[in-house]
This record gives sequence, structure tokens and C-alpha cells, in this order.
Amino acid sequence: MTMADKYKMAGVDQKLAGEFVERIKKLAEETKGPAVLGGLGDFAGFFRLDVEDFEQPVLVASADGVGTKLKIAFAASRHRTVGVDLVAMNANDLVCHGARPLFFLDYYATSRLEVEVAYQVLEGIAEGCSQCGAALLGGETAQLPGFYAEGEYDLAGFMVGIVERGKIINGADIKPGDSIVGLASSGLHSNGFSLVRNVLLDSGKYKLEDKPEGLKKKLVDEMLIPTRIYVSAVRSLIESGFVPKGIAHITGGGFYENIARILPEGCKARIEAKEWDPPPIFKLIAEEGGIEAQEMFATFNMGVGMVLFYRPEDTPSVIDKLTELGTLATVVGSVFPGEKSVEVAGI
Repeated sequence: MTMADKYKMAGVDQKLAGEFVERIKKLAEETKGPAVLGGLGDFAGFFRLDVEDFEQPVLVASADGVGTKLKIAFAASRHRTVGVDLVAMNANDLVCHGARPLFFLDYYATSRLEVEVAYQVLEGIAEGCSQCGAALLGGETAQLPGFYAEGEYDLAGFMVGIVERGKIINGADIKPGDSIVGLASSGLHSNGFSLVRNVLLDSGKYKLEDKPEGLKKKLVDEMLIPTRIYVSAVRSLIESGFVPKGIAHITGGGFYENIARILPEGCKARIEAKEWDPPPIFKLIAEEGGIEAQEMFATFNMGVGMVLFYRPEDTPSVIDKLTELGTLATVVGSVFPGEKSVEVAGI
């Protein structure tokens, strides 16, 4: 018996892992541009940094995962959309500072490699990279026998982008009187799923294939809608001269924590909840879980996945531009003088 056979008996199939890398090379090739040197299979990825258009280029990096939304993918045996989620969570954080994504790397870890499952995930990752203009530069596929439950895996992603130092968006210029423009989410995105599963599934009230009253889709379809990637819309605004004063990605921590992260001292953000109608899935979660509105806004995006700060006189043109780009947007609040904080009114 060879060492490879013994390793396979222990749970790590080296031959299968090698075949998988060969199979996903085409996915990575579809995302690479002239800046990518080499290909998958090297010990590291190579990206030629072109900084001719920058006076003081700054690299911007992010790392994130998908969280327990993966549990829904496992239960439904549908894995492509969580790959998109993985890229989206990183790309949306990056663009909050005005950065243009350059490249992405993934980490896929499982107890035993199931090629078809892993390939679906990588298809989603490649799709997400294409949406935001990032190259899938490489990653790691780890087989860890006994570490994960059978049929499960974990995901992490890492993205690097670039921005001109003098054009970093950080919220420092936000002032009382500014308007807050909200960009519509695609649904739950990728946070709050431990609570969602507890309220809707673990409680026994619903099964994934159920279609609760008020929803247009089955619960599984609603839950696995991929996170919307806002890079194209935000970058188009910036390149058109509509540079936001600040941007917040509404993820874990909801409106209160994420918006507060970019507010300067002396500014209080007031969100007017009656300015939009949250998708029905949020109402279902609140009703079935007996969750107060304030807690919902502290956990979920409630239908607004990203907010941008502008002078009030600029907002009509900004919303017109977003509409032209196919992004649903509306003014969801404004900034007032006061202690640095976030208030959600009308709930």
C-alpha cells in the first residue's frame, strides 16, 4: 500500500484534490485580466500592479465569510449562491472606501472533498468575481478529516483593491443636513441566519420547501438569494462625479452598528423606516420570532443593503443615476447635529 493510499484511508484524497484544481482552472481563467501572471497551481498568485493612474495608490484589503447561511446550502444541496455571497461580503466592504477590487482568494475547508459540491461553490465565487471585476487569483482547498461534520464545509474569502489616497471614502466629510441614500438589498444577504434558522426552521414552524403566506417564493429560495454586489453601481457613481461622503455596508449589526462606524463626531444619523417597505421575509421573521422592530434593525438589512451619504441637493441626480444603472434607491434618512449615534424612526 502506497503512502497516498494510506492518506486516502485516513480521509485525504490527494489525487482527487489535484483533479479538482485542474477542473477549476477554467473558472479562474474566465476572471483574469492582463494583470494576472501565471495561473492556479503555483504556490502563490501573481498580480501585476499598474499604478500609472495613481499619485499615491493605497491597497485596501478585506476578509469575510458567509456564516451559518451555509447550513441552508447544506440542507438544500445547493451551493453556488453561497460562493457569490462570499465574494459579495468582501467586495461590498471594500467599495465602502471607494476602492476598486483587484483580486480575490478563497479558503474552502471540508472533512472530505466532494468535487461536485466544491465545484458549485467555486462557480459562484467566479460569478461574484466577474460581477465586481476582480480576478480569482487563487485559494486553498483543505481536507480536514474529522474536523467538520460529514457533508459540510466552511468558507472564507480575502479581497484586495486599490484607491487613490486622497480619494479614500471614510465619512470624515459627513455633516448635519446630509441625506442618506439607501440601496435595495436582494433579501437577507448573509447575516442573521443563526436567528433566522432558530425562528423559522429549528422551531419546527416551517420546512425549507414551505411557502409561507406573504412570500412569493419557497423559503429555501428566499434564503439562498445571493447577496447583492454593489461595486458596479458605486464605482459608476464615483466615476460619474457623484462621490459619496460616506458609505456603510449593512451587514451584521444592522443599521445601528454599521452606520455608526462612519459617522464623525457631532453627527447623528436618523433613518426613516417608513420611507421603504422591507421585503416580506423580514416581516415573517419578526412575527414568528416575536422580535421587536428595533432588534430587527439591529440585526438585519431590512431591505437596504448599503447606504450612501450625499449633500441633499445632489441626491435627485444620484438617484436618477442609480435608476439608470438598474439599482433601486431612495432617500432613507438624514444627518442631524448631536452625539454620534444612529436612530431608526417610524418603527
